[in-house]
Amino acid sequence: MVTQRYQDRLTRCSRLMKEAGLDALLLTKPANMFYLTGDGRLCAYAMITHEGKVALGVPSTDVDDVKLLAHFDHIAGFENEVGMIHSIAHGFEHFGIRAGTAGLEYTFLTQSMMSMLTHPHAKPAAVTVKDCTHIISQLRIVKEGPEIEFIGEAAKVADAGMTAAIKAVKPGVTESQVAAEAEYAMRQAGAEGFSRTYVSSGPRTNIAHGLPTGRQLEEGDLVMIDLHPIVNGYSADMCRTVCTGKPTVEQRAAYDLYLQAQQATVAKVKKGVEMGELEQTMHATLRDAGHAEHIFGPPIHGVGIEFEEAPLPAGHAFFHGEKAPTPLEANVVIAVGNCGLYTGAFGVRVEDTVVVTPEGPMVLTSYPRRLEKDT
Repeated sequence: MVTQRYQDRLTRCSRLMKEAGLDALLLTKPANMFYLTGDGRLCAYAMITHEGKVALGVPSTDVDDVKLLAHFDHIAGFENEVGMIHSIAHGFEHFGIRAGTAGLEYTFLTQSMMSMLTHPHAKPAAVTVKDCTHIISQLRIVKEGPEIEFIGEAAKVADAGMTAAIKAVKPGVTESQVAAEAEYAMRQAGAEGFSRTYVSSGPRTNIAHGLPTGRQLEEGDLVMIDLHPIVNGYSADMCRTVCTGKPTVEQRAAYDLYLQAQQATVAKVKKGVEMGELEQTMHATLRDAGHAEHIFGPPIHGVGIEFEEAPLPAGHAFFHGEKAPTPLEANVVIAVGNCGLYTGAFGVRVEDTVVVTPEGPMVLTSYPRRLEKDT
């Protein structure tokens, strides 16, 4: 059943490659390798042909481990970066690719990595390269049933992490200590990892995505906590804002307004809706209340293997090498509430992971949305 899943994905990948005029994909981004082969790790590559054949190159120390996890037709181990270059060349030779076009993940690769993959010793001179970022995103955007289940499991782990984090919120505790409580609880609840943990407090809640520091929480601080646990290779995304004491009138008003905007946007999530309409719904509520200057960044993004992936709002998509999003299809998973309301004195934010269905939203993250923490 699992093998059939990867074969089906590779069949769809082959169709998109042929439409784009690609003879092969040379992937190094772990998330993309994981999606198409079942294993994604750094210092490795996957070569996918337009017939759906897969060659993997991994450190020689990892070959036996990858054999247990991945779907492939050919696997090779290498000792170092020079060995990786020669291994890639052998992949082209193994599949008989002497000319044509190979797809590379332009938005993932650094200049040095790009130079490595296009080195004369890595590929035949007659093989040209072009970006394949949008092709892989198109494959990954609509989630299969098991993928949604994994994201749902990650959402439950996020709930456990948020419970522990908010329990730790009190004057004198540092942002890093709050993050540590969340991360420990998520590991204990089944997470194999997490894609960053954001904790910011007091005036630092004006930061769009604040990494935790040694700042000690003070009485009356707002604390913004954003968690992204990974379970079975899939992420969830949830943010909550709480107060260390009794919130002020200004804090309460800003929080209630933001929550109203976020929930109104979630309510509009449905098959066929445009990302732009969702973005406009959220921002319009904030602008109409006089906060046009306090809005920053896109409020929505996709969730899956990565906690932030396609679909992305049109402007945001451009800078990530993605195509502008089409109307949302059923089984796309998005996060609503990616950026907050930043007043200058403090910021507020609430974010949830939501599945698009024909009938409406299915919200996976369930931790209570309350400014006051439970005592």
